[in-house]
Amino acid sequence: MSTVLIKNRTARVESDGSERDSDGKAGPETSTTSVNTAPPLGEAVLRKRFWFERNRSYDADAPSVFDDPDTIEKYQPPSDWENAHRFDPAARWTWREENRLVRKVDLKIMVWACIMFMSLELDRANIGQALTDNFLPDLHLTTDDYNLGTTITRLSFLCAELPSQLVSKWVGPDRWIPTQMVLWSVVAAGQFWLSGRTSYLVCRCLLGALQGGFIPDVILYLSYFYKHSELTVRLGFFWTAMSIADILSSLLAYGLLHMRGVHGQSGWRWLFLIEGLLTLVIGLLSFVLMPAGPCQTASSFRGKKGWFSEREEKIMVNRVLRDDPSKSDMHNREPITPKLLWQSIKDFDLWPLYILGLTFQIPMIAPAQYLTLSLRGLGFDTFQTNLLVIPYTVLHIITMLTISYLAEIVGNLTLLASSGQIWMLPFLIYLNVVDTSQVSRWVIYTVTTLLLSYPNAHPIQVGWNSRNSNAVRSRTVSAACYNMFVQASAIIGSNIYRSDDAPLYRRGNRQLLSILCMNIVLYSLVKTYYVLRNRYRDKKWNAMTPEERLHYLATTTDEGNKRLDFRFQH
Repeated sequence: MSTVLIKNRTARVESDGSERDSDGKAGPETSTTSVNTAPPLGEAVLRKRFWFERNRSYDADAPSVFDDPDTIEKYQPPSDWENAHRFDPAARWTWREENRLVRKVDLKIMVWACIMFMSLELDRANIGQALTDNFLPDLHLTTDDYNLGTTITRLSFLCAELPSQLVSKWVGPDRWIPTQMVLWSVVAAGQFWLSGRTSYLVCRCLLGALQGGFIPDVILYLSYFYKHSELTVRLGFFWTAMSIADILSSLLAYGLLHMRGVHGQSGWRWLFLIEGLLTLVIGLLSFVLMPAGPCQTASSFRGKKGWFSEREEKIMVNRVLRDDPSKSDMHNREPITPKLLWQSIKDFDLWPLYILGLTFQIPMIAPAQYLTLSLRGLGFDTFQTNLLVIPYTVLHIITMLTISYLAEIVGNLTLLASSGQIWMLPFLIYLNVVDTSQVSRWVIYTVTTLLLSYPNAHPIQVGWNSRNSNAVRSRTVSAACYNMFVQASAIIGSNIYRSDDAPLYRRGNRQLLSILCMNIVLYSLVKTYYVLRNRYRDKKWNAMTPEERLHYLATTTDEGNKRLDFRFQH
């Protein structure tokens, strides 16, 4: 949370007993006794955010609104918040303790979130492998039918995003996400019995509707456990899991498609059935492997004492609130009312990010969606094609994780998010100016592979959207809205390559290049917008006296990112 402090008390207590690690790191004091007053508010020189920041000095008392007795009442978590019993503004711990705890959260929470995402991607992307096994001819479908199925899937996915997120906020993501997974895995496995165009389109619609909302649901769930700077990097690993699933899907397809002829069935039918059943198992396990929140991990399956000790729960709760006090403004089973929904939807300060979500991926959607068909058209056989899609996925993982880390280290979200557009520019120019029909198939394969290896800004922008929401209700709705725009971009991208433009898709490539150039301009405009919004608030805030600021906090009806003490990240 980018919040302007009410007072700048530079006085610091040097003999407060704060612990310093042997490598020079300083963390807040470890205290086993309660105190009646909060420690002095100090001016933080630097804050530790990453495990590799080992040779820098840190302030033992990083400033927080909870450290100022004049503001703590304004940010006090409500008594019905599920973690309120662990809130303690006087709690102190070392960086070593926090690092150890974050690694434990990664192991218990993040790893399983990635596995769930991999199961989503297996059932969502295996249509690409099925295409290499005569899927379209077997069902008497054309490439335009394939485009229609993809459009229906994305449209159903889009329409289900917000309703799914509202259900998740009402019943809890720990209940809703596993339910989604079980339902869509049944449909995914049921594709074994596809018989033609109608059944294909119906299954595509059901899959989109049942999978819609999964991603924002998981993102909201992860925000309960991580600080903003941590979440961006974890989302990088989250989407890495999707890429790993693409690799696994290719390897599984290599084996499962060899089952063509088993019981007289096509290989793609066995692919859908077996991967659907695998997702079903993961969905059932998710019911017992997803705790409701940091202080709700105890169960008969996870142990009566839960995954975390009382001290670990206290550190988890207070470190997240010190990073963003707004995370306690709603219970994790509290529904979004129609009034709150409308307030969140009309939040114009988040629409610049929604617009980016609509356009930033379009230049790569069509080349990625048609990759397997294109490789078959270049003369590669079914099994070569499934292996040749792996290299770009590996490179994509590396570039995406690199910019996710750099975005937090450099502190410039816009710059790193726009890097993917710059990456794709020379390759799209090549596809537009070179007669690819006269070029070696390996050259075309290399250019396409490098194009699709672009650094994906999705993890950065999802975390960016979460930061700039600054309220649980807004974060709930904005996560769904942002992903709805991303799905809309997939609908647009899925219809750029058309059968009358095949096989070189010259018209489509011109359209992709035009959209990419537009995206570069859009990123600059979004940066300018948030800079100007922050300057406007700085002017109003700096004109107020300390007393006026306290009065504002005590009486304001402004909520979320509309508060004058909030600054947008960019």
